Amino acid sequence: MRVLMITSEWPSAEHPYAVPFIVRQVDFLRKAGVDVDVFHFRGGKKPLNYLKAWRMVRRKLSRHRYDLVHAQWGQSALLALPKRLPLVVTYRGSDLEGIVGPNGRYLLVGKVLKFISVSVSLLADEIIVVSEHLGRKLPGRRYHVIPSGVDLSLFRPTDRNEARILLKLPLERKIVFFGGDPSVARKRYELAQAAVGLVRQKYPDVDIPVARGIKHDQMPYYMNAADVLLLTSRHEGSPNVVKEALACNVPVVSTDVGDVRKRIEGIEGCIVCADDDPRTITRALEQVFSMEGRRVNGREHVRDLDEKLLTEQVIEVYNAAISHRHARNA
Repeated sequence: MRVLMITSEWPSAEHPYAVPFIVRQVDFLRKAGVDVDVFHFRGGKKPLNYLKAWRMVRRKLSRHRYDLVHAQWGQSALLALPKRLPLVVTYRGSDLEGIVGPNGRYLLVGKVLKFISVSVSLLADEIIVVSEHLGRKLPGRRYHVIPSGVDLSLFRPTDRNEARILLKLPLERKIVFFGGDPSVARKRYELAQAAVGLVRQKYPDVDIPVARGIKHDQMPYYMNAADVLLLTSRHEGSPNVVKEALACNVPVVSTDVGDVRKRIEGIEGCIVCADDDPRTITRALEQVFSMEGRRVNGREHVRDLDEKLLTEQVIEVYNAAISHRHARNA
């Protein structure tokens, strides 16, 4: 099977560690025998960029043989229209949730993005969403829920102090690892800072390193070095940092976004906050600190997210899209 994967996000010189979950999916698909050709572009909310990329995709489709097109994010599917081949679209979050601006409000361009994403879903042969709540935003369409997976061989529990020594982090302080890039508005770093600021009234020795500019193979060390992972996003699809923390048995405190509640519900030491009030998040962090460094039983709850298993599910979706297209043609 030969697949053209179209994605509007991919590692670059400016963002060398971008979208590790897509890079990992491509790697595992290739290991499973799928010939994946990645076409990546930067839309930048500029129609001209999409037009240039669309022309390049047209040329690739005319010069090379593919069995299927897989678009990552709804807007990427525009480049595959009009369809020449079976089309699979994966929706990951902002394409159906919208875009949060610096003031914390959803932007008009995000509403346009949502309209485009829902529209292209009507033309897709098969649809993948990374969490159930995203699928409910596609009325009348059948979809497959396949979250981004976790490389359990990479993300695994290790000794906290050993991880801190490796990263040159202080052994005696409490570490709240912020699960996002502070420059991304929807991650709401300012909310995390406010909560940690309140925590310091009771626990003054708290640091809050952030998940920005970290190589993917270094991320497990930051997870294991932390006392708790903190996620304060306005919205998410299926946040990988939460699943990766669980794979390392690290406690998680998060706002109620994406599929986080499903992932951590029932795990003692992990907390979904009832609201976005900094004081609520502070109380959750203090509850974790009261555990005095104990880890959680998170790994048992993410074993079904092994990337090898999810890759098999993606390939099944590919085969279904191809079969349906052939049946219609017949």
